[in-house]
Amino acid sequence: MLDPLEFGIVVTDEQERIERFLEKPSWGQVFTDTVNTGIYVMEPEIFRHVASGTVVDWAGDVFPQLLKQGAPLYGYVGDGYWEDVGTHESYLRAQADVLNRQVEVEIDGFEVAPGFWVGEGAEVDPDAVIKGPVLVGGYAKVEAGAELREFTVLGSNVVVKGGAFLHRAVVHDNVFIGPQVSLRGCVVGKNTDIMRAARIEEGAVVGDECVVEEEAYVSSGVKVYPFKTIEAGAVVNTSVIWESRGTAALFGPRGVSGLVNVEITPEFVVRLASAYATTLKKGSVVTTSRDASRAARALKRAVISALTASAIDVPDLEVAPLPVHRFATATSTAAGGIVLRTTPGDPQSIDIVFLDEHGADLSAAAQRKLERVFSRQEFRRAFPGEIAELSFPVRVVDTYVQEVIGAIDVTGVSEAQLKIVLDTAGGAAGLVLPSLLGRLGVEVLTVNNRLDETSTTETLAEHLRALNRLGDLVSSSRAAFGARFDHVGERLALVDERGEVVHDDRALLVLLDLVAAERRGGRIGLPVTTTRVAEQVTRFHGTQIAWTSTSPDDLARCAGEQGVIFAGDGRGGFVIPEVSTAIDGLAAFVRLLGLVARTRLTLSQIDARIPMAHVVRHSLPTPWAVKGAVMRTVLEAAEGRVVDTTDGVRVVEADGSWALVLPDPSEAVTHLWAEAATQPAAAALLDRWAQVVESVRA
Repeated sequence: MLDPLEFGIVVTDEQERIERFLEKPSWGQVFTDTVNTGIYVMEPEIFRHVASGTVVDWAGDVFPQLLKQGAPLYGYVGDGYWEDVGTHESYLRAQADVLNRQVEVEIDGFEVAPGFWVGEGAEVDPDAVIKGPVLVGGYAKVEAGAELREFTVLGSNVVVKGGAFLHRAVVHDNVFIGPQVSLRGCVVGKNTDIMRAARIEEGAVVGDECVVEEEAYVSSGVKVYPFKTIEAGAVVNTSVIWESRGTAALFGPRGVSGLVNVEITPEFVVRLASAYATTLKKGSVVTTSRDASRAARALKRAVISALTASAIDVPDLEVAPLPVHRFATATSTAAGGIVLRTTPGDPQSIDIVFLDEHGADLSAAAQRKLERVFSRQEFRRAFPGEIAELSFPVRVVDTYVQEVIGAIDVTGVSEAQLKIVLDTAGGAAGLVLPSLLGRLGVEVLTVNNRLDETSTTETLAEHLRALNRLGDLVSSSRAAFGARFDHVGERLALVDERGEVVHDDRALLVLLDLVAAERRGGRIGLPVTTTRVAEQVTRFHGTQIAWTSTSPDDLARCAGEQGVIFAGDGRGGFVIPEVSTAIDGLAAFVRLLGLVARTRLTLSQIDARIPMAHVVRHSLPTPWAVKGAVMRTVLEAAEGRVVDTTDGVRVVEADGSWALVLPDPSEAVTHLWAEAATQPAAAALLDRWAQVVESVRA
């Protein structure tokens, strides 16, 4: 039965001509049980009654006006089934009415028992409990011990594990429902995984491509928007809209990370690599490499075993800088790569980085696909004759060096007779430097040029002490500058000719200034957290900035666009598009060497001509449940100001100062940046917006 309050009501005469019409009445205005809903059939001249460029409502504006003019307006009173599925309740009601045969709809399946339809290729274990009416879609699988109660609908390729309970649940295609899961009166979107003992209650909707982890609880009426993850054990009482997840997923900002032999064990690594192999075709090629740590060496062996046992050929680069591995993957037939490295700043943890066929980090969509396979623990195994091969490619470093030297302008380097001090930090960059420096013609003093198995990361304090020691060597040897690589050759830190540390934010401006001055055109990719002093520098040299989000993927995408000549993240990461769209400390060093040689300026001279920036940053704890409310509150507080939503919410004040509020994608934290004409003004601006964030309580 239709609720007349939700529709217009209509009175027609014997010829079905409309006599009276009222849109969305109150109960005091309901004068018939005939409602206005369905399909309108109109003559073209009706558009004469619709003013151009204005918004009108047919039932509220046009039809009443036509009645006043005596226009011929007719209605057809139908007696068939009608259900407006614009709400959760009406959507479930329509599903139930189809199963109850209250409406003639062809059900795609065989009625194997009264009120029990099974699609083609579906498997329902005889020990599963079925209380119809129920529909099981094509190629779905219902295991023994699962219980499907009245008005449950399963789409195609759905898997329901033993012990799961579903009642009045509508489950779309390709959904995995783990053991002991409880679904009641809810809707689950396609390609979603509901893991062991999770509960989703009445009126809840979980969107497409989500993961609800073990023992999570989604309360009644909650909406989980697509592509979200609800952490194991989480209790979700409010809709998940802004945040990327209810809390931590398998992938973080550095790939899959965790404590060695606690969270990242050999057994875990085998399952993870097996899941990755399952997403690829048999016979595919996956490159592997590691840093110098013993933990990475041990765990890489587990990776290789899992891949080859899954019919994946493995060219192992052994210890290799990450830029070299990316290059080797992109220039070969490999379908991807796996890198194991010590977590920066945490010697007890390790990162497992997955690469795609282009040597870039695995996309978010590919990460979700891998996570689904890993969660289901359904791994492919090769037959004995399909076990794949392990090989050790040769001359990869030489090929990389040749590519870098050929792509980057190094004219003037040998003539400048520069002296440089390099610190490889005991990392993999030391494997490349002999071949690279031999072709550049510079005098180089190298330190820590060995593979150190025990010191493969460092704290911020240790990093600064190492830079100060490097500065002492630069000043005492009268070198042009000093450079220090991280342990995988990805990031670059600088000291000038005086031995002074050029901090990461200033190093970005120095390289930006050098590149822009030489190229005089093009675009430079920078994240929105970068000081707006960069705009002054690029404007002076006739170049432009392409602002990106803080995601490395977004910076890489920008670097690959036409006309982009340089990119950097402000944290020692530089992209040289001539070589690659990924961060590459080795290529950045060669680019800097050529620029300094040709300009004949020192780093301190270049730094001195760049205006000072006053940027401050702070992070605030923010529960996942209130992150969406925080962003909404920030937008409301920013009313009347210029707002940029490239990443987070950046609010620009009338004097040009700005503040950025950005929720962390993987932690219960909100980051804030502010920039103003002076340091105190920037601090005051940051404090003002921090109060806005803190005003939202869980």
